[in-house]
Amino acid sequence: MFPITRREALQQTGVGFGMLGLAALLSQNSPASAAEVSLSPLAPKAPQFPTKAKHIIHVYLNGGPSQVDTFDPKPMLSKYNGQPLPKGHLSTERATGAALESPFKFEKYGQSGIEVSEVFAKTAQHVDDMCIIRSMHANTPNHEQSMRLMNCGDERLSRPSMGAWMTYGLGTENQNLPGFIAMCPGLPVADVSNWRSAFLPGVYQGTYLDTRKTTVEELIDNIRNPALSLTDQRRQLDLLQTLNRQHQQSRSDEPELEARIQSFELAYRMQMEATDAFDLAQEPQHIREQYGDSIHGRQMLLARRLIERGVRMVQCYHGDVQPWDSHDNIAAAHRSLGGQIDGPLAALMTDLKQRGLFEETLIIIGGEFGRTPAVELSNGKPAGGRDHNHWGFSVALAGGGVKGGMTYGATDDFGYRAVENPVHVHDLHATIMQLMGFDHTKLTFRHAGRDFRLTDVKGNVVKEIIA
Repeated sequence: MFPITRREALQQTGVGFGMLGLAALLSQNSPASAAEVSLSPLAPKAPQFPTKAKHIIHVYLNGGPSQVDTFDPKPMLSKYNGQPLPKGHLSTERATGAALESPFKFEKYGQSGIEVSEVFAKTAQHVDDMCIIRSMHANTPNHEQSMRLMNCGDERLSRPSMGAWMTYGLGTENQNLPGFIAMCPGLPVADVSNWRSAFLPGVYQGTYLDTRKTTVEELIDNIRNPALSLTDQRRQLDLLQTLNRQHQQSRSDEPELEARIQSFELAYRMQMEATDAFDLAQEPQHIREQYGDSIHGRQMLLARRLIERGVRMVQCYHGDVQPWDSHDNIAAAHRSLGGQIDGPLAALMTDLKQRGLFEETLIIIGGEFGRTPAVELSNGKPAGGRDHNHWGFSVALAGGGVKGGMTYGATDDFGYRAVENPVHVHDLHATIMQLMGFDHTKLTFRHAGRDFRLTDVKGNVVKEIIA
């Protein structure tokens, strides 16, 4: 086969993604024209209708925080502390016993007077700009299934994640950074399935960063090439691009090949911008002090820097595996966990407001389910913790067109089951998509003979919480 130019290689593929990053291909310094960017699968796309929100920061408290110890106070737990629950128990994974009162104090905050526990006392300073959904419910009391449901809309099957759907529908505003980034100090339960693209093109999959690492070179492997200049790398990648495209021409039904080609291109372009975006030393000292020099302080600050540079969605997982899974001594466990995330989360909201980014950034705070109002038993004795509870829990939203200073829905007197305006995870996803400018029933992808969507065949928008 005769040698062909880089432009010819791209034009001859005919697979739709071939012109991704053409500006970077043609010149490492020249900006892309509108026509060139429009050919990228990650090019910014208009939502279906006007909306305030442009970005999402999902603060994921993996493991399941207790609603009755954070955002859903239940005085009846104190009244019945140590006694059997009058209405009995709902099904759980492990045996539970008597009612367990919250070891944390609740106070009213802001003009709205919403009660929040001391676990989130700093975040509660922003409660007038938050909506706390107290009537969430899911399908199963199991971490893996419930995390997949919360992140991908299905607890069992391989489905695209919420971040993949967002970048598929909206693209991203910065072609030199991934559109969807998942940060976690370690890996959560169900690990990479939480940010998969599944049957959506691989370019929409989340980019994972292990935030236990602190330098740019550690966070992103091979972000700098010590042996070759950008120009030499570009020539090397052009050759690889040509060979890959020739290989792909007879294998157009294998989307993984396109995903791999695009990953090489994005990795090259990231060298020009990621080293800046992830360099926290560029922040003023007072800003870094505001967030704090901790894993969660760095994650929150990185999240702000990323959405500030046009990244569509950033997920910040709390820690390795399931740190909020407090089966014993919930008083010590939740106090410690709150101490880790509360300050950085409050700093993030303050910082976004100061920079005029709060209203265009939808912040989601919560886990995959909640915890039981009854104490968990270990060998028949109270362990001081709570078991999983998918029947009723809380998720907080802020910014991005959300009505602030309000609670929505309610659990029963003991915080066990959602009884007033119950909100299923599918309803939450439908509402998130509405806030991002989409009718959740119309953002679909044809696969295996049917049109799929994030909410499957369910979900209702909770219109009451949208400003």
